[in-house]
Parts: sequence; structure tokens; C-alpha cells
Amino acid sequence: MRVSDVVDAAERYLDDNDLARPHLAGYSLGGWVAIELARRGRAASVCVFSPAGFWWNRDAHERTAREIRRSRTLARVSRPTAPLGVRSATVRRLGLRAIACHGDRLTAARVLEMIDDSIDCPFMDDYAPVERAEPMDPLPCPITLAWAECDRLVPAATYGRTARERLPGATWVLLAGVGHIAMIDDPDMVVRTIRAGTCGAA
Repeated sequence: MRVSDVVDAAERYLDDNDLARPHLAGYSLGGWVAIELARRGRAASVCVFSPAGFWWNRDAHERTAREIRRSRTLARVSRPTAPLGVRSATVRRLGLRAIACHGDRLTAARVLEMIDDSIDCPFMDDYAPVERAEPMDPLPCPITLAWAECDRLVPAATYGRTARERLPGATWVLLAGVGHIAMIDDPDMVVRTIRAGTCGAA
């Protein structure tokens, strides 16, 4: 499976629902998909949070893929005992530290849902090709690159810098005090960031 396959499926969804050029937001892989939909002229604006795709060589790509594989393996191994472990806020915070600064803010039930989603993700089972988000200048619509300051998976200092180089016309926002999944740490800030990008486009 390729990222372009996911973008094709997303574009079919837009067609099926009569959405010509909606405002799009996404994070990680979803952010990359939103950028590619914009490239195809299918977005009025895009706001992405620590989007994937901005590795600069095979080693950087493999590092990210390896970390994802490691976390999925851990999820599978720990799943039988997870219902007991995630009752502890400390366990939730430490267990999610790779993707959030405050994993303890999630409920135990929500963490179990995340574990199951990670285990069941068919894309990561099949994804193999080294693809990347290609440069785009000028931009087809306003794009906001909102990067998590404490992102351990795709750090702002490296992956974020590459994103700014490939999308030089994008608005750059560094989100203070949040990890890769910024919605866990500060959902209100995420909402404000999306609204700012959408209002700017309007």
C-alpha cells in the first residue's frame, strides 16, 4: 500500500459527498493526506499538525517507521494486561510519552481504544515504499504547518525544517508544550489553530 492509495480513497470520499474543496485538517499521516489533496486542487485551506512525509532520506524514513513498528509491537504484547495497567494515570502518562506530554489526561477507556486502533491499522501492516511529501511552490491554497514543540516522532528541528523548505509559502506555527498528538495535550489550542487557518483562508 502507498500513501497515494490513501489519498485516492480520500478523494473518492470527497466526490461521493459532493465536497469539491473543503477546508481540511489532519495530523501525522492524515496531515500528509490533506497536503496531497491540496496538491490535487481539492482543498480551500489546509491545517496540518506534525504531518508525516517530510523525511529527507531513507534513513530518516526508516527511523520513523521503526519507531511506529516498535510501538505497535509493544501494544500487541501489552494488550492482555493493558486494562489493568491503564487504570493508573502514571502508567498512561509514561506509556504515551512518545506521543504526548500529558497522556494521563486521557481516560483508561480512550487509551484502550488507541491501543486497539494501533494494533488493527491495516495501512501500517502493508506500508513499505519510501515515499515523501514533495516540494510545492506556489501553494494551491493556504496551508498551515502546526508543529508540536515536544514531538519525539517527527521533531520540529529536523522534520519540521524540511517541511518548511518544501512548502515555503506555508504559515509556520510552533505549538508550545505538546507532543506529536497535540490533541491529547491541548485540544483547545488545536481548535484555535484550525480556526485561525480557516479564517485566514476565508
